[in-house]
Amino acid sequence: MSVRNPKQEELRRLESKTLDAPFKTAVQEGLNCSPFEAEAVLGVVREVYSPFMGPSGESIPPGRISLVAICADEPAGKPVTECQKRSVCLTVHRGPEDDRLMQSEGMAAFRQARIVDLCQEAMSQGALLTREDLAYRIFFVNVRTISRDLQILRQAQPDAPVPLRSMMHDIGPVLTHRVRIVRLALEGHTMTGIRERTRHAATAIANYVSTFTRCAQLARRDLQAGQIAFLLRRSRKLVEQYIDLLRESETDKNMAYHLAELLRLGQVSGGKK
Repeated sequence: MSVRNPKQEELRRLESKTLDAPFKTAVQEGLNCSPFEAEAVLGVVREVYSPFMGPSGESIPPGRISLVAICADEPAGKPVTECQKRSVCLTVHRGPEDDRLMQSEGMAAFRQARIVDLCQEAMSQGALLTREDLAYRIFFVNVRTISRDLQILRQAQPDAPVPLRSMMHDIGPVLTHRVRIVRLALEGHTMTGIRERTRHAATAIANYVSTFTRCAQLARRDLQAGQIAFLLRRSRKLVEQYIDLLRESETDKNMAYHLAELLRLGQVSGGKK
């Protein structure tokens, strides 16, 4: 019987959340080859294509980072190495306000001021962060430091959940939060009101409402849930819940009014692109 090595397990989880990991998995499954052969293919791809893969016009703006995180639809008990991953872009540094915060109150205050927004920003892009992501990919501290930050946050705001993967059971299913936020928008609540009720970032709220609007537009063109999920790159379960909410709003006079407004604004913004 082998002895567990927590440090090695931690490294394996971190390694599974890189761009190399899904590439090697795709090669192994698609070509039915060994991990060694997949690593060799990756090496050839890097050697051939890396000279032509320099920075593009869509570079990440200052203060933001890109990282690979676990898809939000993956169940909480599933091993990290077996979970589907996706790339997310997060705002770590907001500018002068964070500079002043770090100067006056220190790095711990800065981390605690950013953790909730970062987790919500990732969740709005369909992923959930872990303590390891916050520690090793964003703030470059150890996991114990992040755990202390989270404890301080819970003591300061016990009713404001932090949507980390490990806290999924405490905050409820991610899908429920998305549908609840869209429902509030359909009931006529303002962005400020929704933020106060749900404690979600404005960017996350806008993302959920935008996805629902696109889903509603496609559903009204008689596309099936599976087709919509493929086009929007969202889970079928989420699309089905949004379609149910669409049907409900069409039969409620108040919700139908705000639904029409969302669809109209969605068409306008779509035309500007």
